[in-house]
Amino acid sequence: MRRNRYSYFLKEGVNSIFTHGFMSFASVSIIVACLIIMGSFTLLTINVQSMIKKWESENQMLAFVDEAFTGDQAKELEKELKAIPNVADAKFVSKDEALKSYLSQFGDNDLFKGIDSSVLRHRYIVYLKEIGKMAESKKNLEAVKGIVKVNAHLEISQGFVTITRIVSTVSIIIIVILLVISMFIMSNTIKLTTFDRREEIAIMKMVGATNAFIRWPFVFEGLILGFVGALIAFLLQWAIYYFLVMEINKSSTMKLIETVPFGQLALPLLGIFVATGLIVGAGGSLTVIRKYLNV
Repeated sequence: MRRNRYSYFLKEGVNSIFTHGFMSFASVSIIVACLIIMGSFTLLTINVQSMIKKWESENQMLAFVDEAFTGDQAKELEKELKAIPNVADAKFVSKDEALKSYLSQFGDNDLFKGIDSSVLRHRYIVYLKEIGKMAESKKNLEAVKGIVKVNAHLEISQGFVTITRIVSTVSIIIIVILLVISMFIMSNTIKLTTFDRREEIAIMKMVGATNAFIRWPFVFEGLILGFVGALIAFLLQWAIYYFLVMEINKSSTMKLIETVPFGQLALPLLGIFVATGLIVGAGGSLTVIRKYLNV
């Protein structure tokens, strides 16, 4: 009995979509437009955060070893440095290696001619897991016996943290606003469809139909419209993203930008689109039908 009832609700919802074809088209179009805008901001945020993480991994600190330490003693600090929280890796650089590095960069400068490696210190290139904790990591490194100085670009680390927070916050705000706007527009679009059927709803109420019996066909209609809109939006978003990635790869001025492959984002994005479409579709229907049930 219940299965037959839900089959009836589904049938009525589908019939209503085709009966009010223009309004259904308008509803799907609105859902598609809002989801693409939301999806674009989401993909932009993911790519920006991916680039920031890449820059974070390339950011380094230099930890200088006490001059009194021999090469072997300096190498023994490696395990202790790697054990520090937030340290991803610590690469030992001897005095001779440091000198070779300087000469390869500034070999034409007379200042470095005839210089001896003994004037330099053994050092470690330290890579961090989270750049936002650079100040704390610097203190921990300086606390290690044998480390006399740590060079760290704290201003850059704070800049990365600030950029990440701004991008995340702005994106979340925009996505929430677009979700609310989608609900509002969807509700008003369905309201026009429901307005033409207010007499039908009133008659059904008078003959004893329950609110649930009247409401469910509208809910199914909203779910179907939301689902169809989500699938169309996903395919269009895929095409737009692919086109933009191709254009970025072609451009010589944008070679520094590395985009996240869409394959890594496809399933989560599809899930978000479908869930949002269903919520907007069903939510819009429920919001509108409530008014006409109070007869």
